[in-house]
Amino acid sequence: MRCLDSMKVTEILRLSEMSTLKLTLRQIGESVGCSKTTVGEIKTRCRECGLTYDDARLMTTEQINALIYPESFGKKPVKDEPNWQEIHNRLKRSNRLNLQYLWEEYRTTNPEGLSYSRFCFRYNEWKDASGKNVVFAQEREPGKEMFIDWIGDKLDCVVDASTGEIHSAHFFVTTLGESSFPFVEAFPDETQINWLQGHIDAFHWYGALPKILVPDNCKTAISKAKYYDPTINASYLELSRHYNVAIIPARVRKPRDKASVESGVGWLETWLLEWLSQNTYFSFEALNHDIKERLQTLSKRPFQKRPGSRKSVYDELDKPAMRPLPSNRFEVFETKESKVPSNYHVEWQGFYYSVPYQLYKQPVKIHIHAKTIAIYNENHERVALHARKYSGKRYATINEHMPENHRHQKQFNHYDGTYYRLRASTVGNNAFTVIDRMLTATPIEEQAYRSCMGLIQSVHKYGDARVEAACKKALVLHSPNYTTVINILKNSQDMQPIINISDADTPTPQHENLRTAEWS
Repeated sequence: MRCLDSMKVTEILRLSEMSTLKLTLRQIGESVGCSKTTVGEIKTRCRECGLTYDDARLMTTEQINALIYPESFGKKPVKDEPNWQEIHNRLKRSNRLNLQYLWEEYRTTNPEGLSYSRFCFRYNEWKDASGKNVVFAQEREPGKEMFIDWIGDKLDCVVDASTGEIHSAHFFVTTLGESSFPFVEAFPDETQINWLQGHIDAFHWYGALPKILVPDNCKTAISKAKYYDPTINASYLELSRHYNVAIIPARVRKPRDKASVESGVGWLETWLLEWLSQNTYFSFEALNHDIKERLQTLSKRPFQKRPGSRKSVYDELDKPAMRPLPSNRFEVFETKESKVPSNYHVEWQGFYYSVPYQLYKQPVKIHIHAKTIAIYNENHERVALHARKYSGKRYATINEHMPENHRHQKQFNHYDGTYYRLRASTVGNNAFTVIDRMLTATPIEEQAYRSCMGLIQSVHKYGDARVEAACKKALVLHSPNYTTVINILKNSQDMQPIINISDADTPTPQHENLRTAEWS
């Protein structure tokens, strides 16, 4: 027969034992919602097992079912149950173990034991019953905690304009307090110096300080992960002392401790990274500029299940509860001592940064920041400041650091055919034509650059008008080159009237001084 709900069984017993009502089986069935045959079957089963209404109303559903339907709910042969607490503890202690491995280990000593699917089902049942699967509701105190992490996904979206090399962008992310207001910054890698720089930039993005930093147990934050006494990296500890904040790492393998940033990462992967993946950038500065603009837009989107937006809740609750920033930023950098070589460029990780050439052979100290390279002399005076290079050309040179002859050489090296044509056009049409023909007369344009520079420089000595006239005469002579123009200027031929080319081509008249064929 179909098993009735225990509440209906109890109600059938109550109505049957009320002698004053004298209800028939049909009437009881109509009241409970079943047939008279089912009512009769239930009364028979209760009578056989001795179950009364007074007993039934004090029993659980499982107990009633076991009495009335022993064939379905009675005791069955029970296979050896694994020690679920021990299994759970082993899974927590080692991230190399999984349920498949532990089940195979269990079956070696219990060949007739639970199947793998039943093993997993019973383990999850035990977790439910023991409270391992329930979640503690964490209500965040406004402005108190800042959660920090790296987004797992990277984007190959930064292209070196000079080499075409593609670089991956790693995304540092934080969320804050009650609002989950996010900050994101892209870096070329996930090194210690970039980790610290991300914190500094996040503080200034928020414009205020939280009380507690909650990082993951990554190596840039924690050098030794322990539950009760984690060892925090020395430089990270210095940053916390400078800003007077506490560092309380999340528990190992406990993402719910930082659910705010975990959910924020998923949200940002969809709405920020997917948007960025459609673009190409030629510097991390350009990429971070777009990230900040996009974050401003995203943070104003209304919440789906609560009033307001991340930005409005931050302004209303989080920021008023936070502390002001100190007057000076924390300076995070590495140092390297070097001696200035003859090319007055000091090296860091394969890139070379200029210092004033007067420091040749002198010792200097390099301060390597996440975004800049600062160089100091023996008197601790800063003598150079460069944007830090991660790709592209190996040399970063400031013109003021070069001796004058090097500046001229550098300037000359940057001139091309477009420059020479443009410069000649300011002298005149004839000068432009001569320069253009000089550039096109050689199989490789660069071969004519020195001659073009020489012709342009002659303007300083002879002036625009004379150079233009000399170029005109060179064109008439069908000799548009540097040597012809300079010889015309040296001999002042540009000041003489131009001989008509038809007169110049007239045959020389015969006279007695000319050799004839008989002399040959």
